Amino acid sequence: MSLLQLSHVHVCYGNVEVLHGIDLNVEEGEIVTILGANGAGKSTTLLSISGLVHPCEGEILFDGHNLLRMPSYKVVGLGIAQSPEGRRVFGVMSVLENLRLGAFCIHDRPRSERTLEWIFDLFPRLRERKEQLAGTLSGGEQQMLSIGRALMAEPRLLLLDEPSLGLAPLLVRSIFDTIRTINARGVTVLLVEQNARAALRLASRGYVLEVGHVVREDVATTLLADPGVRKAYLGG
Repeated sequence: MSLLQLSHVHVCYGNVEVLHGIDLNVEEGEIVTILGANGAGKSTTLLSISGLVHPCEGEILFDGHNLLRMPSYKVVGLGIAQSPEGRRVFGVMSVLENLRLGAFCIHDRPRSERTLEWIFDLFPRLRERKEQLAGTLSGGEQQMLSIGRALMAEPRLLLLDEPSLGLAPLLVRSIFDTIRTINARGVTVLLVEQNARAALRLASRGYVLEVGHVVREDVATTLLADPGVRKAYLGG
């Protein structure tokens, strides 16, 4: 059984259906990316997995647990954490306070402190600014904090929604290198990313969403070479 499996998942916002029966699976240890234009349903897919949106039909299984009606805090407790689009850090709280909030489901303080040290090693800038208010950080630093806060929950599956959005090219490369390092530590990653070329170079497999439908699934190298994918998402 896959670590994560979505089967025939439909999601509605009011009377509008935005996911039309998608199927998706992620194996333990993989980096899988979801590609698609704005409005394709990428973020809704992640929100459905994390329990912030509840599908009206279908099945979402994580390590054999059915997530379909599970509240989001229990989803985190099972081992899924999300770094959302737009970072959404708590601006009036310090970097350290934001990080500690991410560990709300971990009740072993020494363990949390070890995770915190690992995150500071991943993102030395956060260590330097740990007492600084999160709202005063740069966009890149806030993205580091958003990912670090998710990692404080010690997830088996990390959901990343547009981690490179609005960042300078040098910071984009740094963030993607860090995602690779996180994965090498044993964290499975499901990545939504507008920078399709960088995402496919990082991932092992990918899915292409169009208006709520999965229209293509393949290994990343094949998607990179596909003329239709190149024309739609890679600039030809």
